Amino acid sequence: MSSEKSFAAGSPAPGPVPKDQVRLYSMRFCPFAQRTRLVLHAKGIKFETINIHLKQKPDWFLEKNPEGLVPLIETPAGEVVNESVITSEFLDEMYPEKKLLPATPFGKAQQKMMLEHFSKITPHLFKISSARRKGDDVSGLEAELKEKFTNLNEHLVKRKTKFFGGDTITFIDYMMWPFFERLGMFEVQHCLDHTPELKKWTERMLEDPAVKAIMHSTEDHKTFYNNFLDGKPDFDYGL
Repeated sequence: MSSEKSFAAGSPAPGPVPKDQVRLYSMRFCPFAQRTRLVLHAKGIKFETINIHLKQKPDWFLEKNPEGLVPLIETPAGEVVNESVITSEFLDEMYPEKKLLPATPFGKAQQKMMLEHFSKITPHLFKISSARRKGDDVSGLEAELKEKFTNLNEHLVKRKTKFFGGDTITFIDYMMWPFFERLGMFEVQHCLDHTPELKKWTERMLEDPAVKAIMHSTEDHKTFYNNFLDGKPDFDYGL
């Protein structure tokens, strides 16, 4: 019962999860849900999608997740897992074919440390966007973002690899990508101009089949985001 259109309050509850797949509760433009969607596509997991209207959430969805957040994974056994990183790691363990996380404890720890570092970068994107909408000077915030991107660039330089976990895409790349896809939406793509290796990484990510399968154009991201900030989100925009 995959549905692109969002389920809002009053929508009928979906039936049981089919035995041979998992169900993803998502929202088409959510960067956090996109992390889980990337993992599902990259690993070739059979899944169905239920998109949720995040301003008019169905009661049955809130029963599954009282916090009302996406992404949410539900298994045929009725197991429910939320949070983007946790759902992604859960799927990588549940479907061990084509592992995305490294096999060694240290390798896993390295990726989690990098993700923790990256989690301090993402708020900057929203701060810059908010300040720009208010007409404030964002040069200081952009300088901080450039410094953070420089550190990511240095990581690639030191490792001499195409991606953050090696020469193939791994877990950390998919966890970071949704926010890089939105650099144009945040109007900060120029902050990559001084980071050649990081820029090459973004170009390589754009060629990945999982990324290609679910990405939106910068224009679509901008339209949805601006409507959202104006208090008029259209969760079915473009359908």
